Amino acid sequence: MRGAVVVASALASAFLYAVAAVAQQRAARAQPIEYSLRVRLLLHLLQRRLWLAGLACDVTAFLLQFYALDHGALVLVQPLLVSGLLFALPLGALISGERMRRADWVGAGLVVVGLSVFLLVAQPDRGSADASPRIWLMLVPSVLVAVGILIFAAQRSTDARRAGLLAAAAGTMYGLTAALTKACANLFDLGLKRLFTSWKPYALAAGGVSGTVVDQSSYQAGPLNWSLPILTVADPVVSIAIGAFVFGEGIEIDGIAPLIEALALIAMVIGVFMLSSSPLVRSLDEEAASEDRR
Repeated sequence: MRGAVVVASALASAFLYAVAAVAQQRAARAQPIEYSLRVRLLLHLLQRRLWLAGLACDVTAFLLQFYALDHGALVLVQPLLVSGLLFALPLGALISGERMRRADWVGAGLVVVGLSVFLLVAQPDRGSADASPRIWLMLVPSVLVAVGILIFAAQRSTDARRAGLLAAAAGTMYGLTAALTKACANLFDLGLKRLFTSWKPYALAAGGVSGTVVDQSSYQAGPLNWSLPILTVADPVVSIAIGAFVFGEGIEIDGIAPLIEALALIAMVIGVFMLSSSPLVRSLDEEAASEDRR
């Protein structure tokens, strides 16, 4: 029963994150490029009703993700967030009055099959609720260095490449914040004193704000189908690695299981990119634009 609730919470979180991404991308695109990668960008976005609506979806999605990570494994919860794109398709069809194309059905099928096969074969364990200080001391700087390299490369790029590199940086940061969320959920269960006397909730807050600045900058750099697929893929991939190597959320590695898991993830990634280029996803962006002008 608890497993079903965890999955339902993760799926609801995925839906709300997808809606937030569409709304916030349009609001961010309207901001001057010189605000990119600066807190000033967030200050201006806080004055946009559309972006605030997206923020409300983000907060609700985070609370659902918090619950799911408290009761489930990173390797289970984070890949389920990929399904947010599946919810975007019928919503786009409803808004535009169009039908789903064959490519949309194929992309959706690849995501569903890839995700299902990966979780079925991997059979992730729940693992530990936290990691040792030594592990955190290695993990946090490693992720920050990777994020820094991606941002450095993005600043020397333009258009699609800039949006993609910034989305990869944001997705990598969100993989780390997912791990911190899981650790903070465990501390919350142990009591508020344990939570607020730890460094982790403050690192989570800093990482969340930093990740938001970076992902809004990726939305600002180009159309949604340049940034959303990379952001959607990077987060669960980083989370799977952290879950397996940091939290001990073991996945099946016997026989041909690793090959099947890799192929399933590749199928899921291909499906994500197919869905992100769908006219139905773009119709959500256009609807957000008309809403923003009101």
